[in-house]
Amino acid sequence: MVRAEWAIFEEDYWAINNALKDLLKSSNSTSALLIDRTGQLIAHCGEELTFDVVSFASLCAADFEANYQLAKLIGEKDFSTLYHQGANESMYLSKIARDVVLVVLFDKRTTLGLVRLRVKRTVEELCAIINQLFDKLQYRNEEYDKLDESFTQEVESEIDSLFVD
Repeated sequence: MVRAEWAIFEEDYWAINNALKDLLKSSNSTSALLIDRTGQLIAHCGEELTFDVVSFASLCAADFEANYQLAKLIGEKDFSTLYHQGANESMYLSKIARDVVLVVLFDKRTTLGLVRLRVKRTVEELCAIINQLFDKLQYRNEEYDKLDESFTQEVESEIDSLFVD
């Protein structure tokens, strides 16, 4: 399901924000972002980011989608988590309910093991919040699955037309 826009009630905003703050505190991570499959930023918590957050969220969504396709090629349903390690900074991405992705940025002040452990608990908490949010708004998977399929076909057709000689 893909939503082009998000409507979040105040109590859900605070629940999401508190879950992200708790994650950062318990894992000693620097920032946490919640994005949807389209790359739209839903929430951010932690240190102020020095790069374009909109582009970053889009690239994270694309990264997750590319790895979804790789998983299918090798016979897996999907990869629920991704990890990218850098010399100084690393990121851990985890799938949450309804095609929402949690992105956690961390540095050498913590370990991958601690981040993974804390993310697992936070994913369960966020999954419940997101599912309740969708229930409140009465989104129906069936309606948006049809949109996804037709939208995907139109996008693929448009991309194909760009590369026709």
